[in-house]
Amino acid sequence: MSTDLIKSRKKLNSVATLLKQGKYMPAVQAVHDGLILFLKNQVMKNERDEFEEILQKVTYVLNSDKELRKIYPLVISYEPGKERPLLDAMRELLQELQKALNEEVQGDLEALNAQKRAELEKGQAHLDAQEWDKAQAVFDQLVHTFSGDSELKADIADRYLNAGRYKEAYAMLDDALKDDPNAIHLYNRIGMVLRKMQDFETAEKYYLKALTLTTDDEYLHYNMGRLYYDWRKWGKMASSANKAVEINPDFAEAVKMLKFAQKKMG
Repeated sequence: MSTDLIKSRKKLNSVATLLKQGKYMPAVQAVHDGLILFLKNQVMKNERDEFEEILQKVTYVLNSDKELRKIYPLVISYEPGKERPLLDAMRELLQELQKALNEEVQGDLEALNAQKRAELEKGQAHLDAQEWDKAQAVFDQLVHTFSGDSELKADIADRYLNAGRYKEAYAMLDDALKDDPNAIHLYNRIGMVLRKMQDFETAEKYYLKALTLTTDDEYLHYNMGRLYYDWRKWGKMASSANKAVEINPDFAEAVKMLKFAQKKMG
């Protein structure tokens, strides 16, 4: 028996076990791949007899699986010598399984997003009521549930920032950066938070780190200018504003900032 036929037999004989494990896609894929291996080889009569018997058993277990029948209610038929129609049926079944999987995944995603939105609003309600500990408990649990979601953490940080809870906002953004260390907008937000906390030196470090990732973001330069305004470093403020204007000459706020800094510098 050729190597291909040995592989084919192994795949076909694995179908019943895969179905018992609820692995429907791998089970049908095994039939599909096993058939292709079988069809591309010349077989002797005893080999054909063996494979026809295996394929009859395979179609029987496929038709007998209740969960698979829910997805594909058509009877899967097989007659000796008619392996190609069975292969076509497996291709169709794979398409149906993929469609069902996509719908299931989409349903799961929608449910998770609904849960996320509900918990965010719950935490926001605690913030609005100035129930800081309760808000933090909700948000911390949410972050634990959706670990690695940097956008979620940025969203929560914005809520903390709007509530004037700068330390919490900074901690959340710093955690988000660990998930996405090249996210320019996170550096921007951290810089804004630290500026409000009047931790100017640390804010500057974050902005400078962001500038190692990009130099053509006018808003990044403008926000650095805001930092230097609060820090009363007029020369650096003028430099940041000038870079923002060079990138975008129509950036009116940056133009005003540049003129203000130049005036302060005399």
